[in-house]
Amino acid sequence: MSLSTDDARHRDKMIKRKAAQDAEVASKTIEKGLLIVHTGKGKGKSTAAFGLMLRALGHGWPVGVVQFIKGAWSTGERKALEAFGDQVRWYSMGEGFTWETQDKERDIAAATRAWAKARELMDDPAIRLVVLDELNIALRYDYLPLNEVVEALSARRPDLHVIVTGRNAKPELIAAADLVTEMTPVKHHFEAGVRAQEGIEF
Repeated sequence: MSLSTDDARHRDKMIKRKAAQDAEVASKTIEKGLLIVHTGKGKGKSTAAFGLMLRALGHGWPVGVVQFIKGAWSTGERKALEAFGDQVRWYSMGEGFTWETQDKERDIAAATRAWAKARELMDDPAIRLVVLDELNIALRYDYLPLNEVVEALSARRPDLHVIVTGRNAKPELIAAADLVTEMTPVKHHFEAGVRAQEGIEF
């Protein structure tokens, strides 16, 4: 079989594939704010959310972040995003992971304050995208009323995109979401004794 025959078959296959792909894309006509959930045991849930946020910032969107569990840690993503000035509204309102605080009432109070801030950002018509980092953890430990949170996220204004991160997303949240991605661990350097490192984990 000559190379030219191979090339012709490949071209014909790609022409058909392009036609099918173009028809599929043309059939999608809805534009709306999305509820996006990043969950699973694998690394990269918050990282993916901040990647989407960077994309939004590149288009000039004002964005907001509320961190439900993480406290005022000095992270690379926060330092980098500070360069966008008032285009980013960032609130780290957690007090650390539950095994660190060891005080459920304190954790509930922190989550309640963070949820109030999240509602404030969601209600601000200037904000186009909100990241609710580790909200899934707050819901997992019943720091917030699940039904109230899902109802508020579902009733958000039509043009607002919201990204929720954290392990163990509740089935009710998954059902309400438009896009759900589960990060699945295959291999992790931590298991080989490698510590969390600047620029990679924070």
